[in-house]
This record gives sequence, structure tokens and C-alpha cells, in this order.
Amino acid sequence: MKDLHIISEQTVALPNTAYQARHFINGVAQDSADGRKSDRISPSHGVVVSQAALGSEVEAEAAIKAARVAFDDGRWSCLSGKARAAVLNKVADLIEANVEKLALIETLESGKPISQARGECGGAADLWRYAASLARTSHGDSHNALGSDILAVVLKEPIGVVSIITPWNFPFWILSQKLPFALAAGCTCVVKPSEVTPSTTAMLAEMLVEAGLPAGVCNIVLGYGNPVGSLMASHADVDMVTFTGSTAVGKMITKTAGDTLKKVALELGGKNPQVIFPNCDLDGAADAVTFGIYFNVGQCCNSSSRIIVHEDIADAFVARVVEMSRRVAFGNPLHPDTQVGAIVTPEHAAKIDGYVRAAVAAGAEVCIGGAALSVPGLGDQFYQPTVVRGVTADMAIAREEVFGPVLAVLTFRTLEEAIALTNDATYGLSAGIWCDDIHTCLEFSRRAQAGTVWTNTWMDGFPEVAFGGVKQSGQGREIGSYGFDEFLEVKSLVMRVGRTRAPWVKRA
Repeated sequence: MKDLHIISEQTVALPNTAYQARHFINGVAQDSADGRKSDRISPSHGVVVSQAALGSEVEAEAAIKAARVAFDDGRWSCLSGKARAAVLNKVADLIEANVEKLALIETLESGKPISQARGECGGAADLWRYAASLARTSHGDSHNALGSDILAVVLKEPIGVVSIITPWNFPFWILSQKLPFALAAGCTCVVKPSEVTPSTTAMLAEMLVEAGLPAGVCNIVLGYGNPVGSLMASHADVDMVTFTGSTAVGKMITKTAGDTLKKVALELGGKNPQVIFPNCDLDGAADAVTFGIYFNVGQCCNSSSRIIVHEDIADAFVARVVEMSRRVAFGNPLHPDTQVGAIVTPEHAAKIDGYVRAAVAAGAEVCIGGAALSVPGLGDQFYQPTVVRGVTADMAIAREEVFGPVLAVLTFRTLEEAIALTNDATYGLSAGIWCDDIHTCLEFSRRAQAGTVWTNTWMDGFPEVAFGGVKQSGQGREIGSYGFDEFLEVKSLVMRVGRTRAPWVKRA
């Protein structure tokens, strides 16, 4: 499209060779026993950017065994919180020292802009430092009002071996929402990144060694969900699975984990709305909507992929978003000004386009975009910024996770209608409201069925504030103290002081 802001040049050079990603098992980087590897072709540049060892049951079994032994012998779980925190803080330092290396490979594997990859990888260090603070401040409770001869203590203990399965859209950030918190709790871990974006997770292994993490405490197995992920979810020696990804796969993991009654924490899909009232900062709202749909190419569980706009301002507001969409910089991810990069795979691009075509066939109108976008020198694995209005609540584009730069526009007349449309979804990850009336904001926030509600902002997040969804957006929480508690078991210890217990059996 001639009127779009397209960037074709780049300011960062491609690596000379493909990165070699290897498993990390019991403290040793290693290839697969059968020697198999998988190539990752950059969605933006069409070159092989990494070759990753392709794991099987052999590597998964070895990793789980290493984690089990490491947990049971107490080399990590029995350390003081201070000792664990020292290691996590060293990892944070090493992450910051390697941001450029991490960001480059993540950009090339995922297609996201390098400026966003830098923010993701560098910002992850804060998650490690916050987790380190929790390792030092974790404590249970005591009950000393149960009688003069009774003292009860509630202990918090690490749950055990944790399987961590992460997605391709934010590979390093989401890993850092899970791994440091599990480690802070004293757990040992087996990690499987997406086969599409394995390299930053593999790079982390070197930092863990340098930071002094004992062998076997964190193990990394590369490969596909079947067989690696499925074994990590079913193995009897695994005590918990934490997974971020699609709702369909999350349901499969829940069923599989049920056979051994292991704990499951899930962060799944979303169809997140922003509700726009006339009495708000409309420029700020339009900017947040534009950010919310195009950030990470819309390949984000928190993407605000539908907006619910008051009828009185719908035409003018959509026009603002369309105009802003024309000014968003699409194109080469290796240019710092690029805001929207490539779609992760051709198959996913076709899926995105299918939702748009189906909506048009059902009577919706494309205001901008609606087709592949060709970037000079990089091909057409990009998708135009797309805004679709005339959407009704029964359309797939309004109900299902498109996971691309496609915004669906619905309208409302009353607060009741806005809340009904917000909650008319199987998902419940995030929601937002733009309104200058605090009473309206509070009522919406209380009644919206979502794990996070933003008022007059979008996607502000902090390590201290828990994240997660309701309904089919998941179960459990990540980050914050609530996310930390997911990796802990509660044990009650009841102690009688002195020989004061009355006998149950009468003495002769």
C-alpha cells in the first residue's frame, strides 16, 4: 500500500553463521543422541538463522531425571533464600550484559522489531531481580493462640520438579515470567521453548552456569511438543507443569497431567476488548488501541484485538485509528524505527487472512489493510495493518484469537451493553476501559470477566502485579507474589509443647 509507512532498510547486520542451539541437561550442553537438528528460517529475511538440536524422549527423560535428582538431594531446594537470590541476581546482570546478542537472534527467529526484542530481553532482568527478592522474603505463618501447649507453623516449601513450556511470541520474556520464580521457590526445572524460537532459551544456559546455578537444577530440552512437551506433561517425576500457549494445547496438557494429578498453571489465549466512551482522552485511547493491536505484530495474548466503541463517536474514532495505522512503521525488523515486523510463519499469515476474508463475506467492512504486505528486499511474509468494522458479536473475528495485526470494531450504546459484549467470550485474559468517569471505570472493572483490567491505559505491567486469566484464558497466576506462590506447597506443622495431651485410651 503506497500510503503506509514502510521501512525496508536495516541498521543491524545479519550474523555470518547460524546459531547452534543445544540441549542443556545436568549442567552440560549437548546435541541430540540421534544427531537430529531443525533449521529456523527467518520470517523477515528468509535465511537460516539457527539450527537447534531436535529432542526426543531420550533427552526429555534425561532432563527430568536430572531435575528429580537435583531436587531430592537438596542441592538447590535446601539452600537459603539468600543463596538462591545471589544466583538469580547474577543471572539478571548477565542478561543485561547480553541484551544485543539475545535481541538479534530473537528478532530474526520471530520477526519482531529489534527495538521490541531489546525491550523484552533487557526488561526480563527485572523479573529475575524481583524473583530474587521473593526468595529472600518468603515465609510462612505461625499460630500461637491455639492454647498454651500448642504451637502451629504453616510452612511454604517448593513444589518439586517443574516442567516449563514456553511459546514463540515472547520467548525470553515469558520464560522469565516462570523460571526465576520457580527457582526462587527452590524448585528444579525442565524447560522446553518453542521449536520456532529456541535460541534465546538455549543462550540462557550459559548464563546459568556462569551465575553458579548447580548442575541439574535447570535443564533445557529443545524440540517439538510431541514427543518432548507431552512427556514433560505426563511424567510421574514431574510435580507441576506451567504452560503458555494456545487454549487447545492447554486443554490437552490439563488432561494429560490429570493422570498423575500434577499441578497445572496455564496462561492461554485472549480476545481482549478496549471499551471506548465519548468522555475520555480520545487521542490517548486511539494511540493505545493502535499500540494494542500492532505491538509484536498483534501476535500477543494481550493484544486488544477488539474494540467496543460508543456509537456516538464510532465513525470519528475509527477514522483516528485508521489514520494512526498509516503512520505506524511496518517493515524490516532490523531497523530501530520499525514498529511492526513479520508474521512468524506463512501458515500463520494465511490463517490471519482467512479471518479477514470470512468477516468480509459475513458483511464486515475493511477500513484499511486486509492483505499481505510486501517489503522491498524482504518478501511478503508481512501483513498490512488491518481495521475491520461492521463486526457483529457472532463473527469469528470477534470471538476467536486472530493473533495478528487485525482490529475488529464493535459498537455499544449503554454501559450494560458494553459489559455484556466484553463478557460475551470464552476468553477472559484482559480488558480495558477509556472513560473520565471514575464510577463507570470502577463498575466496569468489577464486572468485567478478566484477569487484568486496565483503565485509561493498556498493557502496563510490573513484576509486582500478578498476571493471568479466567475462563478459557487459563488458570493460576504468573509474576508477583501470587505467581511465586504457584511454585510452593503449604505444609502445616502442629507441635504440642510438653506432655499435655490427654490420653484417648484409659490407662489400666
